[in-house]
Amino acid sequence: MGFFGTIGYFICIPFAALLRLFYNLTGSYGVAIILFTLVIKLILLPFQMKSKKSMIRMSRMNGRIQEIQKKYANNQAKMNEEIQKFYAEEGVNPMSGCLWSFIPLPILLALYSIIRQPITHFMMLSEEVVEKLISAVSAAGMSLEGIVQMKDGAAVINNGITQLMPYGQINLVKAASQFPELTGSISGWIDVNYQFLGMDLTSTPWTAVKSITFSAAVIGLILIPILAGGSQLLFSWLTMKQQPTPEGPGAGSTKTMMYMMPLMSVYFAFIMPAALGVYWIAQSVISLVQEQILGKFYTKKLEAEESARYEARQADRQKRMEEGRRQQEKFKEPAPKMTLKEKQKAAQEAKASKKKITTNEAGRVDDRPYARGRSYQADRYDSEK
Repeated sequence: MGFFGTIGYFICIPFAALLRLFYNLTGSYGVAIILFTLVIKLILLPFQMKSKKSMIRMSRMNGRIQEIQKKYANNQAKMNEEIQKFYAEEGVNPMSGCLWSFIPLPILLALYSIIRQPITHFMMLSEEVVEKLISAVSAAGMSLEGIVQMKDGAAVINNGITQLMPYGQINLVKAASQFPELTGSISGWIDVNYQFLGMDLTSTPWTAVKSITFSAAVIGLILIPILAGGSQLLFSWLTMKQQPTPEGPGAGSTKTMMYMMPLMSVYFAFIMPAALGVYWIAQSVISLVQEQILGKFYTKKLEAEESARYEARQADRQKRMEEGRRQQEKFKEPAPKMTLKEKQKAAQEAKASKKKITTNEAGRVDDRPYARGRSYQADRYDSEK
């Protein structure tokens, strides 16, 4: 197991424990995957709530964004500058929801490893158990086709480990089910029943297409990828509808992504075990319900917040207008009439304040300071005798 394989193994541990828990509780592999998907969505719900709120706020600003796009249609740099400025004023980060949109990918890869390697990644048993089961199946005279890689009629062994086919562990589990006395002695072994609604969830839908039979199980397997792609297309369309409508070069790429992702889901769901398609369908359906509930909740909440901000602005504006009116009325009020004593006192105070002017006394003439100049001396030209 290489470095990245080791990291992938440890990432699978908590997800495998959760899936085992639901399988032991329900005894159904399909129901366990659906419950697994529901719990993962609940764990991620706080992050997705924040992302959804930001998305709805951006959608409500769509009209203003379109005005900026039209105004600066011939100046892309200025358009981007004004849009970023508008986002900053509104306190919105258009990239806040992007990070969380990539979280389902590692979960999907971990689940694929758990489904594809039920012995080492679902039951969390060692490679020695795999080798022991291969030896038992081979000793019983059963065919190892589809289980191990063969070359010149012999199993391929690398570093002492028998190399398995892509879905070798799944086929080995099915073969080992014929040796209950062997599997029963293995600590931690789980007799996994992959049947769900009459379908084998380890089968790839493409093999059902090539079988050209029209049984209920085959039709169900073929419908899984179609439902996976259709549900994701509906989810993508609903999500794009609630986002600001892009214009310019980015508009075409956005629509392309909306159709490409569901088509990729259909393709991968056809060539991978049907259990992964069940996860895809459950994930998209739960996301659709979540989008509807969060959309209505945050729409009402943002409307209430905007209404509260509008009322606060109106109250502040009314307060400033009333303050302005009070100032105007204060200026218009006539000065209070003074009594004779008050007038005499005010005159005396005014006269006294004039006499407080200081200057060089030698230059004063009556109340005129500096009338004779700063250097005036009365006896400058007196002759001394």
